[in-house]
Amino acid sequence: MSSLDIVKAIRAINKDAQIVVYGDDLDTCTIQWDIGTEISKADIKAKMAELEIKETNDATQRETDKANANQKLKDLGLTDDEIKAIKGIN
Repeated sequence: MSSLDIVKAIRAINKDAQIVVYGDDLDTCTIQWDIGTEISKADIKAKMAELEIKETNDATQRETDKANANQKLKDLGLTDDEIKAIKGIN
């Protein structure tokens, strides 16, 4: 976890929050709330877990989409070399 992860989670809860995070560990960091209602560390931690799951799911979906697209090109009769050429891969 990093201070950027903490900020990302806070902004996912309140996009208008203006904060400064001192430290990289949510349990021990200090959060200076300049603008916005203070959010509990438990709520921030829950949002961080939610965002991590979303990021993992999004990465999995991108890989699935890529595999599906390649298979569709192969089903059209393209060779692996032709698929690489379309993608600009040498």
